[in-house]
Amino acid sequence: MNELLNDFYLPLRMNIFNGFKIISLNLFQKYFLSAILIFLTLFTSCKEQKEEESIAESAPTEKEVEATNSSDSKVPIYKFDEFEPLLNQDDGNIYVVNFWATWCKPCIKELPYFKTVGEKYADQNVKVLLVSIDFPKLLEKQVIPFIEKNELKSPVVLLDDTGANEWIPKVDESWSGAIPATVIYKGDQRKFFEQSFTLEELEKELNTFL
Repeated sequence: MNELLNDFYLPLRMNIFNGFKIISLNLFQKYFLSAILIFLTLFTSCKEQKEEESIAESAPTEKEVEATNSSDSKVPIYKFDEFEPLLNQDDGNIYVVNFWATWCKPCIKELPYFKTVGEKYADQNVKVLLVSIDFPKLLEKQVIPFIEKNELKSPVVLLDDTGANEWIPKVDESWSGAIPATVIYKGDQRKFFEQSFTLEELEKELNTFL
């Protein structure tokens, strides 16, 4: 009799035990996946917060601007109102004004062409002005070292004006704000280019002013 009972209850106990194992495994998987999802949510949230802080930290403070814009600086810092007269000089010279930044790869690629033009056509009253739109806080540790490394001889100024929506159309109404961008002008004759240049293209446009 006992053997019969054992034969009946043993498979039943095994089935119940296996059932508990399956339920426990399913619950473990469920809680494990929930824990992973919670961790990923918290990690993403922390990462986004860190990125926002980095962006906030990159914005220049008044103290940083004042410290950078000293009389000893090789690159003066201008608000647009201070810079605007450099776009409207009428003294018989041809001005090539290039807007660039150290983080802009197309800008960096074409800068040697502006360097060449500035040197090659200097005796024909051509003057190149390089306008950096890097953050002022990067001037000493990034912009000036870049200028020195690449031996840029043309004047460089840094445009620090957060009201881009106001001053961009004053440079040219067609400008979307993308860089590189270039203005070539002589008196009332003026052309604006929102593009990258090869040396040949730049010289071709410059020759229309010579």
